[in-house]
Amino acid sequence: MDEGDRAAQTSRLGSLAVRSEREGEAHIIELVGELDLDGAPRLEEALREAETGDAGSIVVDLGGLDFIDSTGLRLLVMAAERSGDGRFSLLRGPKQVHRVFEITDLVDRLPFAD
Repeated sequence: MDEGDRAAQTSRLGSLAVRSEREGEAHIIELVGELDLDGAPRLEEALREAETGDAGSIVVDLGGLDFIDSTGLRLLVMAAERSGDGRFSLLRGPKQVHRVFEITDLVDRLPFAD
């Protein structure tokens, strides 16, 4: 196992898989599955871990999500608010996930990088 493999962590809680990995100056948190009440604690743990590190940016990749509920939205809004320095950003998810951000009027309030 090389250093990159050791640095990456993947865990599964309910129907959400979270991969948290440092890539150069960025800390990438990749989400796969459903971000709901069941998976929220794992995402919160990954966000807090990334926030305490020295990465220049924290990027949450929503590309692997099938579903997001209000619990997941709340976590992402709170993470963006904690990162008033612009360190936090999101990569868009598939249409059905991004539509939730549009319906809730969060598209312009959250820092989407793409």
